[in-house]
Amino acid sequence: MSGEGLATLPAVRLLAKTATVDALEPKIVRQDPPVPGKGQALVHVVAAGVNPSDVKAALGLMPQAVFPRTPGRDFAGVVADGPVKWIGKSVWGSAGDLGITRDGSHAGWLLVPVGALAEKPARLTMEEAGSVGVPFVTAYEGFRRAGLPEAGQSIAVMGANGKVGQAAVQLAAAAGAQVFAVQRQPGPYAGFAAHPVDVIDARVGDVGPRLRALTKGRGVDIVFNTVGGPYFDDANKALAKGGTQILISTVGKPVPFDIFAFYRGMHTFVGIDTLALDAAASVRRLAAMRGGFEAGTLRPFPVAPASVLPLEQALVAYKRVLGGDAQRLVLRPQ
Repeated sequence: MSGEGLATLPAVRLLAKTATVDALEPKIVRQDPPVPGKGQALVHVVAAGVNPSDVKAALGLMPQAVFPRTPGRDFAGVVADGPVKWIGKSVWGSAGDLGITRDGSHAGWLLVPVGALAEKPARLTMEEAGSVGVPFVTAYEGFRRAGLPEAGQSIAVMGANGKVGQAAVQLAAAAGAQVFAVQRQPGPYAGFAAHPVDVIDARVGDVGPRLRALTKGRGVDIVFNTVGGPYFDDANKALAKGGTQILISTVGKPVPFDIFAFYRGMHTFVGIDTLALDAAASVRRLAAMRGGFEAGTLRPFPVAPASVLPLEQALVAYKRVLGGDAQRLVLRPQ
């Protein structure tokens, strides 16, 4: 494990948190290949997705973020150094600590624990594999803790046009569940799903009663609420007896909470924060979805050529992501 013969590659460095995205000053530096320690591997990053959490950490919205550091939670690349059996293999990954509390994937070189290595699905390009991580890991973790979707269940995904929402729709549809995609725009559903989904335009009428009507008064088994507060009440009204609401984010923290309806409905709330999942834990979630990606029942987000940017344009990518760009943005170190 020497790193001899490996090139110096660029890396993004954030020296300190900033108050606004306009004040961000990511520096592009040259990085010598780090030498893996015991239990580590060195990955040559080929593609790395840009997530809202990557930018929010730089803005001081995640108190655990440390500086200086290299951002980036998702990656796909080739193992360059480490255990012999891994060298030369194409891998993919994601982590809650990468780019937050330790250097992340917006760089040519990335050190990860050996336990965080997983072979990239052959069906996915590097750009696709490098941008799957956070949205799909978040969606999978929500369902894992709530109970993985099953055929015969009904599942509503609120904020279905977002990246986590699209991943949740895919997972539920692949399992054979009846899926309602709740979004603030008319159909048809824009993302991929292995089976047809019903689109509900949240701008037209109350969502909760409409979901109950569409399920013949029973309600839905799971609501995956990617937005939080604005949908909280509708989600509760839509839940079937014994149903579960999954929450991953919010707009506005306090929400009114009807405790009587909660316990009479035997409901469960599941909170998800994937920042708590390190690289090894995250890759186990990705591995659980690998078969779906290989079979085509799950698909990565489309990555347009114009959405693949060099590290030198990291600031452009960060601004686009924080501005709500619908495209999946990917950085390529070379």
